[in-house]
Amino acid sequence: MGQAPSSTAESNGREIDLRLWSPVIVTGGESMDLGNGVTVVRDRDFTGDLPDECLAHVFQFLGAGDRKRCSLVCKRWLFVDGQNRHRLSLDAKDEIFSFLTSMFNRFDSVTKLALRCDRKSVSLSDEALAMISVRCLNLTRVKLRGCREITDLGMENFARNCKNLKKLSVGSCNFGAKGVNAMLEHCKLLEELSVKRLRGIHEAAELIQLPAEGSASSLRSICLKELVNGQVFEPLVASTRTLKTLKIIRCLGDWDKVLQMIGNGKSSLSEIHLERLQVSDIGLSAISKCSNVETLHIVKTPECSNYGLTNVAERCKLLRKLHIDGWRTNRIGDEGLMAVARHCLNLQELVLIGVNATHMSLAAIASNCEKLERLALCGSGTIGDTEIACIAKKCGALRKFCIKGCPVSDRGIEALAVGCPNLVKLKVKKCRVVTVEIVDWLREQRKTLVVSIDSDEPEAVAVVDGEVETVVEEPRVAQAGGAVAENGSGNGGGNNGGSRLATIRSRLGFLAGRNLVTCTFKRWSHNDNNASSST
Repeated sequence: MGQAPSSTAESNGREIDLRLWSPVIVTGGESMDLGNGVTVVRDRDFTGDLPDECLAHVFQFLGAGDRKRCSLVCKRWLFVDGQNRHRLSLDAKDEIFSFLTSMFNRFDSVTKLALRCDRKSVSLSDEALAMISVRCLNLTRVKLRGCREITDLGMENFARNCKNLKKLSVGSCNFGAKGVNAMLEHCKLLEELSVKRLRGIHEAAELIQLPAEGSASSLRSICLKELVNGQVFEPLVASTRTLKTLKIIRCLGDWDKVLQMIGNGKSSLSEIHLERLQVSDIGLSAISKCSNVETLHIVKTPECSNYGLTNVAERCKLLRKLHIDGWRTNRIGDEGLMAVARHCLNLQELVLIGVNATHMSLAAIASNCEKLERLALCGSGTIGDTEIACIAKKCGALRKFCIKGCPVSDRGIEALAVGCPNLVKLKVKKCRVVTVEIVDWLREQRKTLVVSIDSDEPEAVAVVDGEVETVVEEPRVAQAGGAVAENGSGNGGGNNGGSRLATIRSRLGFLAGRNLVTCTFKRWSHNDNNASSST
């Protein structure tokens, strides 16, 4: 831009002026000569030459705090920031009601809105929600958390004004089925619905379903979490032909009937998550009729067995991602996994937690599922060096491998030095016998392989992914738990104090273990998707 080079001795004041003021030669006004024929004019805002669109684009690269400060520079920056702020998150306490008018006069282009209120405060009411819906007609995504003062009537008025809504997420609110039905009736473009701890949905609640003319619904994703009577969503789930994703997590009651209703029709479901539910092989057999399923999570459903998994494998031949947390019930094992190996030849991602698989089933999966790229084996007492060596020999496409809480030694890790030629990431967690030396040796042998190990945390082995009552039966876990108890008794607290400490550590370890594999594979899958889209 024609800036003259400056010496080191002159850099302090001169460089500041060059950064703040454009070095354009002008005439008239108060000016300062910087030498070398460069003159700048003070008290002139050269950002005024930028169009509003360019200034707004610059603001998008700023954090929330910096953007707030920039909006206080001048009226123009305040206006540009407000007109181009599309995402807004508010502490939805009742105290802000009087400021809503001026707030949304400024931010009238908001499309994504989050209203959150803590448990100890009074939230915004129906009147405030109606005011927001009138001011923000372009809303496409709304999240409500802890807004306990909003009723069914308030949700109905909100739905009438926000007909462009595509995503709705509600949690810890007091409205019920009438409010949800009102959203389904008026928001024809709604694609994603997430409901968590909705207190108004109880045993006497009305059924939640599409309106009579709702055959052309655009709903693609439904997520139900921690509901007392989530079965009221049965008509909605069964009648929505455009539904692609269904997640049911920690909801009470029997869900076999709901899944049977899904399987009876021509379902387009491609992703199903079942976690901590009362679901049996009857429900899995119903899922098997959804032949388009590509992603299936069966997490901590103790009534599911090899029979149900076999039915799914035989009919859902498009399956690409399979997550199973057997909760160490030993009801899912080699028999079900052998069926997966025979029929699910497109499998790309497999996560086994608390499943006692052996060399027989893992060898079949490694041989038949030639597209397998991501594999996690966690909390299994039957997966040792032989199984790891088999995977290293036969899984040629494997790129990411996680081993956690399995009796694997240095010998098994050593097999990965020559096997799995496409492996780029290896995580070894809570395997006490694996040493740091073998990991360092593996890094030397395979320079491009990223290896992670946490052998410095021996007490964490006490809980791989199960509750305390479950892991006590395992000799390996009992030994680690005893070590914790000895530490507690050394303080004079007796066995009760030690067992209490062991219980706390175990539960914390269980939560950490559950999140590790899930978060790891979500990140890995996301990176893979980005890489594929870039190519």
